[in-house]
Order: sequence, then C-alpha cells, then structure tokens
Amino acid sequence: MYMSFFGLSEKPFAITPNPRYLYMSERHAEALAHLMYGLNEAGGFIQLTGEVGTGKTTVVRTLLDQLPQHADVAVILNPRLSPSELLLTICEELNISLNDADKNSLKSLVDALNARLLTAHAKGRKVVVIVDEAQNLLPETLEQVRLLTNLETATHKLLQIILIGQPELRDLLARNDLRQLAQRITGRFHLTPLNSDDTAAYVRHRMQVAGAIHEVFTDRALQAIHRTSRGIPRLINIICDRALLGAYTKGEHQIDTVLINAASTEIHGERSSPLRWPWLALTVIMIGSATAIIYHYWPRNDTQPVVETTTITASPGAIRPPPLSLDVGQALQQYASSTGTDSALTTLFAMWGARYAPGGPRSCQQALAQDLECVFQKGSWELLRSLNRPAILHLSDDQGAAHQVVIIELTTTTARLMLDQHIFSVTTASLSRYWNGDFLLLWRPKIHDQKVLSLGAQGADVLWLRQALASLKGEPSPKNTNPVFDEELMASLADFQRAHRLHADGLAGLQTHVALDAATANDGSPTLINSSLRLQPSSIGELIP
Repeated sequence: MYMSFFGLSEKPFAITPNPRYLYMSERHAEALAHLMYGLNEAGGFIQLTGEVGTGKTTVVRTLLDQLPQHADVAVILNPRLSPSELLLTICEELNISLNDADKNSLKSLVDALNARLLTAHAKGRKVVVIVDEAQNLLPETLEQVRLLTNLETATHKLLQIILIGQPELRDLLARNDLRQLAQRITGRFHLTPLNSDDTAAYVRHRMQVAGAIHEVFTDRALQAIHRTSRGIPRLINIICDRALLGAYTKGEHQIDTVLINAASTEIHGERSSPLRWPWLALTVIMIGSATAIIYHYWPRNDTQPVVETTTITASPGAIRPPPLSLDVGQALQQYASSTGTDSALTTLFAMWGARYAPGGPRSCQQALAQDLECVFQKGSWELLRSLNRPAILHLSDDQGAAHQVVIIELTTTTARLMLDQHIFSVTTASLSRYWNGDFLLLWRPKIHDQKVLSLGAQGADVLWLRQALASLKGEPSPKNTNPVFDEELMASLADFQRAHRLHADGLAGLQTHVALDAATANDGSPTLINSSLRLQPSSIGELIP
C-alpha cells in the first residue's frame, strides 16, 4: 500500500524473519561470538537468554548459517516434551535409525544416541543440540538433558547443548533441584534490547535494504522509536510499519514524532511516555561490527575540513601487479592492523579518484562532497556481481574479530582483495566463511535526485532510463523519446533486471539504478566484473612475495 509512495520495493518492517534484513548490533554480534566460542569448548551447556523480541532467533539463525563443517546439529523448537519424546526428537534430528521397539524405550534411545556420538567423535565431528524456548522445558526433561552430558570418553564430553530462552529460563535453572545442571553451564549471555544508536541504525538499515534512497524518519522520530519500543526489534518493526502507513494516509513523505507517538498509542493502547526505569548500560565498543559500519558511514552535519590523505590512485596507463595467493584467515591475521574501517575507506575512495580523511566528517558525507553516494546493503555474491562496483566487505575471523577489506574484482569463483596495499586472489567459497553478507559500495549517479521510477513517472530521469537501456541494446539513441514511464519501458527494464539477476519487478529502484549505471559506464569508473583497475606501483608499495 505505502511502498510505492515511499519508493520502496518491499515492506521493510515485516515481522517474518528475512535474512536479507539481518542487522547484527554489537550486542547481537557478542552473543553470536559467545555461542561460537561455546561450540569449540569440550561439551556441556551454553545459555542464551533475552526478552521476547530482542533477536534471539536472529542470533540462532545466524549461528546455524555459520556453523563449522564438522558440526552436526539437532534443533529442538518445541521443548515441551517428555524425556523420552525429547530423546526421540534428538535422534530423528541426527538421522539415527531406530526400530519401533527402540522408540518406546528410554534406554534404547540413550544407547542409540551414545553410539552415534562415539561414531561422530571418532570421525572428528562435533554434535550440538540447540533447544529454543528452553524456559518451557519440564524439570524432569531438563534432568534428562543434564544426563546426556554424561555421555563422554575418557577425555571429552561428546555432546554440546545450547539452551535459548526468555529470562524465565534463568529463574528455572536457579531452582535448587536443578543445581547440578546449572553447575555444568560453561557460558551465559543475556541479550539486552538495542540502545538508541543501534535502534536508529536498525531502522535505517531496513529502509535501505527495502530500497529507500532518502531519509524518511527524522532524527527525533528515531529517538521516539527507541523510547516507545524500548529498543526491542519486534516492537520497532511494528511501530515503524504503522508509522509508514499513517504517513501514507496523510500524504506525508517524512515521519516525525507525532506519527511515531500515534503509532505507539495504537499498538500499546495507551499514550506513550518516557521510560520510568533506568536505561540499561550497554558496552559500546566500536570493533568494526555491522553496527560500527552503519554508524561510521551515516552522514552527519559536521563541519570539520577534509584533510589531505595518502591515497591509492587509478591510472589507465599503469601496470597492474600480479595478485598474491594467501589463505583468507591467514591474511586477516597477518594484515589485521590494515583491515580497519579507515584503511578500507581510503582504498575504496581512491579507486574513484576521491580522497577520504580519517577523523573528518563521516564517510558518506565526504562521498557526497565529491559527487559520490554510499550504498550499504546485505546480500550475496550474485548481488555484488549485479551491482558491479568495488565494495568494502565486512568479515569476521575465527576469533570473532571484525575486518573491513576491499574487493576490487569478482569472477564466477574467485575474488581479488586489496589488503594493506597488496592484491590477493582468493576463492569466493573460502571468503564466504568469513563474510556475513554486509557490504558498502560507492557510485556516482547520473541523476542526483534518485527515486524509484515506476509506471506513470515522467521527466528527465525517465528519458535517461530509456537512453541507458537503449544503449545496452546497441541503439545509438532511443526510438521512443516519450518522457513518461510506460509499459514498454517497464518490460524493457524487467528484461534488464532478469539478465542481471535482480528482482524483475520493472521498477527502477536503488539496486537497479546502480547496476544500470555500471552496465553503461564508459567513463573509466571502477567495476568488479572485467575490472579495468590499474594501480600505480608507487601508490601500493612493494608487494611481498
């Protein structure tokens, strides 16, 4: 209903989980790192708790996507089970063959599971059981779960159990009759709501993924969203969705505190008021997580001058040095001091013949001053190929540390990275282990007042769209000079989107604008596919063999 009004390709605040909209705050990243660390421990229990809607499921889904290849996982989504039902579910999740008689015997189920665990241990594999909504476990079932950790060899526990639940799980495990289980918990983490900065970054991130080009929520509206939602992502989604609908019905293209308060009142059934309990203290350490990226990239109204910096420059006549081959994890460790945000931005800006000043205005503000625009997205290798521009990738190494690296070229199976003024060639498969899908790219739009173009739109931007699509077909000039976005243009645009593996909706949104600009680029601007980048040796230093 309101999507075309705001120039969006889809609803940005749907409560159904969508990996494209994944936003990992610093606190979520810490929770994920906590769980990943627990997986490498020698068995026992890991506990993750959090209020309803704080993103526990998001963390679990991300954990499942990033599990090491040597791990076998059983996920229990409905834990209100008897001890025998729980054991049977675990065996079914691990594909353990059972006859009908064994399914009704607690001893047979334990014996079958123990045999499976011993086989996995002999093969160097790890078995993990994840129990979601664990606060619903019956005490007798929890006791059976504890007994499972007795399955061990002389030196190793054979089973790692992760309990995910609401705060009531902590109260349950504090019971005196469950103290033996509580003593076996080797790690605990409580997921708190988003702070004010993370709430604003979360809203902006989802709007950008949905195709928003301009700011829709004012700064004061973002503060009101945090106040009324208490930083709980699920409530943020509901409030923002209602506010967008309210703005649409009033014909307003920007959302202020009045619309947020009205949306909150509709949801909560009462007038929203400031929180009466103290704000929870959050550890705000910028370690290069996705939160740090968005905060660093978002424009602000600073007035610091842009400082002259040393840059890597592109020159058509210079000789391109050969790429080095190196293990991704090894490279991240070896060049860790050069994988910060400032280093990556310096490299990316230089590829566009621009200058980035660490400590100056935020990066996207600096980009705008040099006729460039930022695009922060979450996607796949296919999306990167479609957009066809060099980008900064957000990577996490095996220790959970964050790294920012610049990808300068991409083929079907390989990628070339610029690290510490050196070029490395790696396979996309090996790089995928460290990349969570977040990236930032720069581009120089032909039309600076970008908006989604759809049926009925008209003006110079529609003519540019016709001309760009015509040039890709080898036509010197478009046969149709109609300045109105008609069905013929929509069909032509959908063909382009299908060819570039974009969502073929016939709408010219941000991703389509960027992909079309790269496809028609003839100004020497940098691209990922068939990259024309040429680096001056004096700028990149001496390559290490």
